[in-house]
Amino acid sequence: MSVFNQSRSNIIRLIFAGMFLIIAAQLFHLQIISKKYKQQAQENALFRKSIYPSRGIIYDRKGRAILNNTILYDLMVTPAQVKNIDTAYLCQLVGIDTAEFRSRVLDAKAKNGPFRPTIFEDLLPPEMYARLEENIWRFPGFNLQERPIRVYPYNAAAHIMGYVGEVDSAILRRSNNYYQLGDYVGRSGLEQYYERQLMGQRGIEFWLKDNKNRLVRKYGNKDLDTPAIAGKNLHTYMDIELQQLAERLLAGKTGAIVALEPSTGGILAMASGPNYDPNSLTGPDKQTNYAHLALDVAGPMLNRAIKGQYPAGSTYKPIGALIGLDEGVITPASGISCLGNYYGCNRPVKCDEHWAGHAANLRLAIANSCNSFFCNTFRLTIDNPEYHSVRKGLTRWKEYVNAFGLGHRLGVDLPSEDGGNIPDTTAYDKDYNRSWNSCTMVTMGIGQDKMNVTPLQMANAMCIVANKGYYYTPHFVKDIEGAAEEDTVLNRYHIKHEPVTHISNDVFEVVHSGMQDVIEAGTGRSARIPGITMCGKTGTAENKRVVDRRVLKLRNHSWFVCFAPRVNPKIAVAVVVENGGYGATWAAPIGSFIVEKYLNDTLRNERLADVNRIAGQNLMPKFLVRVQFLTDSTRAADWTRQTGDSSRVLKYLDRANRAFLLDTSEGSKNPLMQNIRKMPGYKPLLPRTAPAAPASGQRPDSSRRTSLAKDTQAVRRKTDTGVPRHPAPPISQPTDQKGDSTQP
Repeated sequence: MSVFNQSRSNIIRLIFAGMFLIIAAQLFHLQIISKKYKQQAQENALFRKSIYPSRGIIYDRKGRAILNNTILYDLMVTPAQVKNIDTAYLCQLVGIDTAEFRSRVLDAKAKNGPFRPTIFEDLLPPEMYARLEENIWRFPGFNLQERPIRVYPYNAAAHIMGYVGEVDSAILRRSNNYYQLGDYVGRSGLEQYYERQLMGQRGIEFWLKDNKNRLVRKYGNKDLDTPAIAGKNLHTYMDIELQQLAERLLAGKTGAIVALEPSTGGILAMASGPNYDPNSLTGPDKQTNYAHLALDVAGPMLNRAIKGQYPAGSTYKPIGALIGLDEGVITPASGISCLGNYYGCNRPVKCDEHWAGHAANLRLAIANSCNSFFCNTFRLTIDNPEYHSVRKGLTRWKEYVNAFGLGHRLGVDLPSEDGGNIPDTTAYDKDYNRSWNSCTMVTMGIGQDKMNVTPLQMANAMCIVANKGYYYTPHFVKDIEGAAEEDTVLNRYHIKHEPVTHISNDVFEVVHSGMQDVIEAGTGRSARIPGITMCGKTGTAENKRVVDRRVLKLRNHSWFVCFAPRVNPKIAVAVVVENGGYGATWAAPIGSFIVEKYLNDTLRNERLADVNRIAGQNLMPKFLVRVQFLTDSTRAADWTRQTGDSSRVLKYLDRANRAFLLDTSEGSKNPLMQNIRKMPGYKPLLPRTAPAAPASGQRPDSSRRTSLAKDTQAVRRKTDTGVPRHPAPPISQPTDQKGDSTQP
């Protein structure tokens, strides 16, 4: 054999040897190292089923479950396993079309990958679950997954308990991928604040499947399974019957009720109006229901107890009295001559009490809520000669008020608490160019001007007054079942805060006496309870709101704060009813019912009629219809501008109104019409030409003017009158808070 042929033979042998080695290496890799086919074989025979844990149960102070669990089912899809199924039949069972089917499968693949189960249809109604359960074997890649969901046995405490929802991308990032798509987390209330304690730990089960994709039995001896661990239960200070009463009393009203236990800071009840059914955010219709609630301008999902900011009105006066006494600018014997107005500044401040002697001393001034006395007390505090400067005086006064828990967050165990507002020198420097004095802000002495507080802050302030200087941070949860001793979640709520214990007990007793007189002989007589010594204070706060770019003076907010009994107090309450008028009319009776129910565990029979009367009273202002109309129509206009679809916006106007609002000078001022005119392709519906001048001797043609007048009336009838279709108005934020208080 030639050398050339021998070399070529060697090359061929090397090629065959190399190919053999490659094949041998690949076989070794596939059979020994790679787990791909083993995994595929397991996926064909085994099903990896996630077991969602039951979230922790929340109990009230008497051990009643106010938030519990029940079971619904999700339809899950694993995109890689969806092969040769009857798509039309599945769509029929789920109630969607084939285009929606394809979209959901692609979304599942994009969100969670092709090999992981993802929710295809969540929280199936019972009838849909029954249809799918008997046919699920027809649809490889689909399975039914148990899902514990929340249920509210008492239909109460929606703002407190909160709701749960599916995780989004932001939550996934923050959790370092601890959660998976399809997991539920707390989105508000205690559900969110105590998520780590309530959520539990997800488990895994492996099931054998037959050739028709049906689950046959659990795999092996459950050695591969991981059990789910239920969340920890929470025990709270709440009394669910007291909570139900508070929510009932706020029906048809906007406002809030907060009841605290002064000795611990435990929250006994917290209600916000308007309210909503918490069970509406747990079932199959939760997304639709959420959309309705979120778009409601009345803000039914807003917890006004911690986010509603209101002028304190005359409920501030006991705090003002304590500050004045501690500063030494007044004494228990201090009085003022008031016949209906305070004339110490250029602008008189009105007082509703006119009879001589109603503010002859401090107790009488508190009992009769004399505006003149407390305006003067505020000025004496700010102008205290000891500070040699009104700026230092205001700073010192702000320190006092902050010490009573106003103007900053208290740290309640709920997310999104607001801090209110107690102004400082910077705020007045900005508004008055550093040229101001105690008369500039004199109505702060009666809880007006720039002062804004939350109902929770006022209830906590009453705890400080009742305890003579100390308080515990308000909180719901008393203990966490099964928590370790070193668990620090609740430690911060066991710390005793003593911000104003330097104020002597004698000073507190003087103010307590005045507050007791409020109930027994003063402005709060409607709150008296036989056999219970209560200390309280009524209040009325001015209320203004901008509607259609006009400042409307609405009915005043009705306030009441109290604690009872006077000795060793067991409960402190703050009530605000928006647009309720005098404090004694609505807020005081409501606060009285809360106190009596808690201390006596029942209400007297003769008071049940008053409970029904107040619960049945609708105090919603009529402007709410107008606000909802403007909000909805503006959203529709935005939709039209973005999509070109005018069907939504045109439904808010009939033909005559549309022509009038689009093509007249008055219509040009309407915000909705301004949005419509900015849309591409807008054309006026009517010619904007001036009417022809009348011939000599003829009267002007008034037909167009008459038509426009009728159209104007039609628009106003449509938008400004009628019974509101929402349960209550939104929070009224006064735009001019320098007005005077008109009622204690």
